[in-house]
Amino acid sequence: MSNNGFRVEHRYLELPDSFYTRVQPTPLKDARMVCFNHALANQMGFHTDQPEDWTGVGAGTELLESMDPVAMKYTGHQFGMYNPDLGDGRGLLLWETIGPDGRRWDWHLKGAGMTPYSRFGDGRAVLRSTIREYLCSEAMHGLGIPTTRALFMVSARDPVPRESIETAAALVRVAETHIRFGHFEFAAHHEGKDTLKTLMNHVLALHFPHLIGLADSERYARWFEEVIERTARLIADWQAVGFCHGVMNSDNMSIIGDTFDYGPYAFLDDFDAGYICNHTDQGGRYAYNRQPEVGFVNCQYLANALLPVMDEDSVRRGLKRYEIAYNERFLQNMRDKLGLVQEDRSDLPLIMDTFNMLNEHHVDYTRFFRGLSNLTTNGTAPIRDLFVDRSVADQWLERYQQRLETECRAHDAREFAMRKVNPKYILRNYLAQQIIQEAQNGDYEPMKELLKVLEKPFDEQPEFEGYAALPPDWGKHLNISCSS
Repeated sequence: MSNNGFRVEHRYLELPDSFYTRVQPTPLKDARMVCFNHALANQMGFHTDQPEDWTGVGAGTELLESMDPVAMKYTGHQFGMYNPDLGDGRGLLLWETIGPDGRRWDWHLKGAGMTPYSRFGDGRAVLRSTIREYLCSEAMHGLGIPTTRALFMVSARDPVPRESIETAAALVRVAETHIRFGHFEFAAHHEGKDTLKTLMNHVLALHFPHLIGLADSERYARWFEEVIERTARLIADWQAVGFCHGVMNSDNMSIIGDTFDYGPYAFLDDFDAGYICNHTDQGGRYAYNRQPEVGFVNCQYLANALLPVMDEDSVRRGLKRYEIAYNERFLQNMRDKLGLVQEDRSDLPLIMDTFNMLNEHHVDYTRFFRGLSNLTTNGTAPIRDLFVDRSVADQWLERYQQRLETECRAHDAREFAMRKVNPKYILRNYLAQQIIQEAQNGDYEPMKELLKVLEKPFDEQPEFEGYAALPPDWGKHLNISCSS
């Protein structure tokens, strides 16, 4: 194992020691390396021909020199209720590295065993949830959406009691930072003003260095605005690809606007605006169409936490950026998906009517927009076939064609651009389910093949056509539980 391409740091440990507890991982038995992300490793500044060499790190049986594992302490709002007892209940920050391009990476071992913040949990992760996180973080990266990444995963024999007995696994998740809104809530509610300021300065220095030259008050105000805007744009980007995050608690909101924590999640098949992907979300708090609103509520929790060190006007101004940034990005994303470059007042009504139609007729979201991206090549049949009542499609297509007449771009140039934003391949729930079943039988080849497809979701990849198929009936509207 050579790590000559990266530098090791422990900047998180410069924070007051109330932010972490040193914990050794609890070893897993008979672990084996099942998936290693070579492309990501290269980006991070190292290379291995022997991924098995990293098995011990994943299993918690060995630490490399300079690894100093800690469980992070934070708090947060879960389903709208403040919970002071949160923290890394089964994950450990091993170290931070800096790649040859200057990018920072936190290495976080998920499924590492009990920590002081495990509450009633056993500190383990199961194979099913670990595969789901690996697949989805890489799928999101392929779609160009800011996200944590999966570096490698190991599986083990240790039995883990969930709804039934499952087997253990562990994932090394990497991100530029694991600091969340909940870290700021912890600092504000439990540690006081000085600690809060220390945390803000830490985040600014490492992740917002372009703001460092400004005077204090302006620097904080600009930083807060930027955090709010990144969060709003992230959610507009999720919605554009039909992604639903099942647990948008404030402790799962990254301070740099990455998609964080892949527990229960889903990509929409048949479009359903009110789709709820987490079966413990009884009230539909985190339903697809409520994601923008919940994102804003989380920003309000962050705003409240920052009031001790920021003046109220700056905080209010920052919060106002949310709706503006979300609306701009949402409109831009949808105009890109429809291939519209000339701005027109009729665009927003067209977009909203399109969503209403997809919702009312349960049309497959991904296939609909991909079909539009190939109209000149494949004609209208692939779109019409998604509707039980073809006349609804025909009326909509006629309206769309009229709108296209005001555009200046050639058809093929427009559709080429549309194929760059309307994926052909997404991580459909039923695909993840099939991969998990194969893996539970010890076969990881299907997982590796699907990962290869998801790397290039916008490409045709004719040899993998099957992965773009509509889900079978059993594979629609799967509800995923939190018990990972």
